[in-house]
Amino acid sequence: MAADPLQNLSGPGKPLKAEPPDAAETAGLLRTGRARLQDAANPALSLESRFDLAYNAAHALCLAALRRKGWRPGQRYIVFQVLPHTLGLGPEVWRVLDKCHNTRNLGEYEGLLDIDERLVAGLVEAAQQVDAALRRAAEAG
Repeated sequence: MAADPLQNLSGPGKPLKAEPPDAAETAGLLRTGRARLQDAANPALSLESRFDLAYNAAHALCLAALRRKGWRPGQRYIVFQVLPHTLGLGPEVWRVLDKCHNTRNLGEYEGLLDIDERLVAGLVEAAQQVDAALRRAAEAG
């Protein structure tokens, strides 16, 4: 039997820690992620606000997927990189989210938020794909 890729990412000095799923925590992450995702589509908001909302929505939804599997991240970015193992999503989704994570960090820590409509639209689309995969996973049990 093949080793669980998430298990391989856990242990001393590694980015994941085993922690039993918490239904209330997951429900809260889904609720806030979906609310932020809906707000990110509001064209009346500034591009920067829409980016922040979409990024935080994507992070909350990806974290919910990881927590459902019984893992807690030790590093923020890992929730995006493990999407193939938490929701079966490929690089067309997680690479967009990873790029936006790097863009967010430059904005947060260096004041260099270099975004445009195309990036924000791609981020919203990626977050919507995560949400759709979460809904499918919930239906499947």
